[in-house]
Amino acid sequence: MNEPFVPIEDVAKHFSVSISTVRAWVRQKHIPEDAYFKIGKTYRFRVGDVANALTKVTSEDTSSNKDDLVDELPSLDDLDEDI
Repeated sequence: MNEPFVPIEDVAKHFSVSISTVRAWVRQKHIPEDAYFKIGKTYRFRVGDVANALTKVTSEDTSSNKDDLVDELPSLDDLDEDI
């Protein structure tokens, strides 16, 4: 698949976010370097690669949040002590 590279404005429109948000995703490494290139101050992105990367980040965040919730649950031994 030979997807074209598009400007940052197109990525922002595609995901209904601001250009600043896309720049933050780049800084935070949510968008991997192989999904875009930069020449000077100009970025060009492959929207499909960006979507795949963001989906991966979202699913990782969700699974780590579930693990955190399980860690916070009291054990059965703790419940027995209260009775």
